[in-house]
Amino acid sequence: VQLVESGGGLVQPGESLRLSCAASVFTFSSYDMSWFRRAPEKERELVATIRSTGGSTNYADSVKGRFTISRDNARITVYLQMNSLKLEDTAVYYCNAVRGSRDYWGQGTQVTVSS
Repeated sequence: VQLVESGGGLVQPGESLRLSCAASVFTFSSYDMSWFRRAPEKERELVATIRSTGGSTNYADSVKGRFTISRDNARITVYLQMNSLKLEDTAVYYCNAVRGSRDYWGQGTQVTVSS
């Protein structure tokens, strides 16, 4: 399984970005999909998860109300819409796919929020 993230970049505070994660797996719909991030000199943080069954979502408190995770099973892609970006959202964002003991990661995409 390969996960390829895209959509990162440099933005100013208050602006938006949409990250995409394209998966190369036919059983994509059966995977729980998440976005993590790692800021410089900080621990990796779970940002958002969308379940395979029912599509329920959960978010880190730091992004609730600003970020939205979604998935398009037909396009085997998961998205992270990030609005009202803050300086502290600067990090490398990673896509993660989990099903049972299977756990896959993308290579990451850099998001930099700077004025």
